[in-house]
This record gives sequence, C-alpha cells and structure tokens, in this order.
Amino acid sequence: MVRVRFAIVAFACAVAGVAASSVFAGVPGANSLPAQKVYRPGSGVTLPRVLKEVKADYTEAAKEKGIVGFVWLEVVVTEAGDVGNVEVTQSLDKEYGLDEEAVKAARQWKFEPGRKDGKAVPVVITIEMTFTLR
Repeated sequence: MVRVRFAIVAFACAVAGVAASSVFAGVPGANSLPAQKVYRPGSGVTLPRVLKEVKADYTEAAKEKGIVGFVWLEVVVTEAGDVGNVEVTQSLDKEYGLDEEAVKAARQWKFEPGRKDGKAVPVVITIEMTFTLR
C-alpha cells in the first residue's frame, strides 16, 4: 500500500527567477516560454490546491525486499495547475524503483494553481509519498 501525504513546506520568501526550460521540464512548449519567476508559499503567495492525486505504485522488487519509508519531492506547480519540474529531495530507494515511481505518480497530479495578487503563478511545493507494506 502506498500512502501519500501532501506536505507543503511554506517559506515567506519568493525564489529568484529560474529559466523556464528547467522549471517546466517535460511540459509541452516549455522551451518557448520566457524566463519566469517561481514562488514559494507565503508573502502573498497562496498554496496550490490538489484536484487530482495519483498514488505511486510499489515495485515488486521493493516489496520483496520489504522497503518501507518515504520519498520527498520538490514539485513546481505551473500557473495552469500542471506539474512542471519534479526533483527528489529525500530518496527512499534508488535501486528498486520507488523514487522513480514517486516521481512518475507526482507528474500526474493536477492542481488549482497558487496565486499572487489574484493571478495564477508557478509555485514550488513539497510532496511526501509514504510507502508501507501490510
């Protein structure tokens, strides 16, 4: 069983501008986007709200090895509510595929985007995916 906890790490500051091609990796048309500022929640920036959550699959190899724990992901939620860049910030398993399964699942999430001054903006959040066996 995979339990997912949507954990937000809120900071009171905005992140400096980051090249759109790195922030929006895997998003169609990302290379044509201008450089864009990515925000963190706080200081007038609201949190994205989860609309669709996809749970990560447990790999057979990880089940056989009894691997349990959590993967922390830093995720950029675009102003369209899609998932842009995903980075593993705390790994559980690089050998049996659980980190990759967590990233794969996170890329399928959908959000109501975060806002600043009433306008949708890209916001970076943290997602914790917990892997447990019964």
